[in-house]
Amino acid sequence: MGLQGALHLIYPPQCLSCAAPVQSDFGLCADCWRETPFIAGLVCDGCGTPLPGPDSEERALCDDCMTVARPWDRGRAALIYDGNARNLVLALKHGDRMDLARPASDWMARSAQPILRPGMLVVPVPLHWMRLFRRRYNQAALLSRGIARATGLEHCPDALTRRRPTGTQDGKGREARFANLLDAFVVPKARVMRVRDRDILLVDDVMTSGATFAAATEALLAAGARSVSVLALARVAKDG
Repeated sequence: MGLQGALHLIYPPQCLSCAAPVQSDFGLCADCWRETPFIAGLVCDGCGTPLPGPDSEERALCDDCMTVARPWDRGRAALIYDGNARNLVLALKHGDRMDLARPASDWMARSAQPILRPGMLVVPVPLHWMRLFRRRYNQAALLSRGIARATGLEHCPDALTRRRPTGTQDGKGREARFANLLDAFVVPKARVMRVRDRDILLVDDVMTSGATFAAATEALLAAGARSVSVLALARVAKDG
């Protein structure tokens, strides 16, 4: 028996969500899997939200992405922010469940396959230093590191900084969300050469209106990035 087998005898694999027994590490039990809304099939090429109709190779856009100008090129998400997916995101973000970053980044890497380009630079959306001090880790950076590992792409966790505290976006309408994040991000001078003329994969945990992604994308493009595509762990989708 190998070391891994011995460890499984002592510490049997448990469901990431409910701790029920499972067959392998970093897995979900059958019940939690059914309650976790993974995104599959036809999706919006701009933000990754699922769309009605059969999957197609042609580019499709949701109503939001046809209405709101998106500064990035393409986007994807692994989960709908609902049900058990919401529980997992909140556990990673506020519950010190850093172990969730490994399976979550693998889900995201699979979802990102259609938008990946050779030589992409993987960049997380940053926290302001005061929030990072309180939380002790940036969940987006944990996810981006795992995505870079899974895809073999280069990772630059400090390509962006958040130059002022922006507070929570909860409860704000679309216009207020975008106004709150205006000029909130910048590429530090020490990282401009890493960003210039590169295709960027910008990573965050949740996409709601797209305001955070838009502000961060604009900062990367202002620093000379060739293109930006976005990737979220979960997408808040409208009912219906």
